[in-house]
Amino acid sequence: MRRRHRRMNTTPELDITAFMNLMIVLVPVLLLGMVFNQLHMIELNFPGMAPGEAPEAEELQLVVTVTDRGLLVADSERGNLGQLPLVEGAQDFDGLRELLIRIKQRLPEKTDIILEVGESVDYQTLVTALDTVRSYEAVVAASVVKAELFPDVSLASPVPGTAISPIATGGAT
Repeated sequence: MRRRHRRMNTTPELDITAFMNLMIVLVPVLLLGMVFNQLHMIELNFPGMAPGEAPEAEELQLVVTVTDRGLLVADSERGNLGQLPLVEGAQDFDGLRELLIRIKQRLPEKTDIILEVGESVDYQTLVTALDTVRSYEAVVAASVVKAELFPDVSLASPVPGTAISPIATGGAT
């Protein structure tokens, strides 16, 4: 007589508890990390001309100088357009925005500007100045939109002698 061996027909259980615990922790961490890894890029033009290239005399050059004592807005034709000293120890970016809006209304086709930044100006002030000269928020048809000011920004070092005068800041040097 032969013995019949029966095989057990049970399916083994797969324990995925450790994998599920890993997913519960890993998925939110990856999702949160995606929000903070956004990269913003601002295109800048550095002033200068190619060898043998001469500047045009009639071309208006609009310059905003940012120093630790305030802001100076000037152009190549009329010179100084406005000085904005520090307001309560901070740069007057609201005043700069209003002045640039008035200039843009007179020169709507103008898109370039030179931003001169002093050595003692911190990075956050530079970024805020870049944002201020490039665009502003305007209300159009009951919605807030970004209106263009001078999007073509060139960076430069301030020329000696163009700093904010001590009379404008209300103090002595």
